[in-house]
Amino acid sequence: MAAGAGRSKSRVEQERARVYRARQEFHQGLIARRRRDNLIAGVAGGALILAVIGGQIAFYTVGPGAPVPSPSATPTPSDAPTPAPTTEPAPVESPAPTP
Repeated sequence: MAAGAGRSKSRVEQERARVYRARQEFHQGLIARRRRDNLIAGVAGGALILAVIGGQIAFYTVGPGAPVPSPSATPTPSDAPTPAPTTEPAPVESPAPTP
């Protein structure tokens, strides 16, 4: 009977070691998955930010948010009027007051 007890103990230890290794592998798998998910989320977030910025730039430069060009009223050199002489009244001397 002593030999049988050693075998069952050995089987229990083997099962315990197998379960322990399975937990370690499972835990390592979770860490790898989190790392991969974080990388994918970072790349997707960066792409989303770039798409939003690109959309804003396109909207305000090409799309309906672009400023509408309007004709300007700047005269051309041939159409420019000649400046009119300005006449300002000359200062008039007033007589000195008498005391």
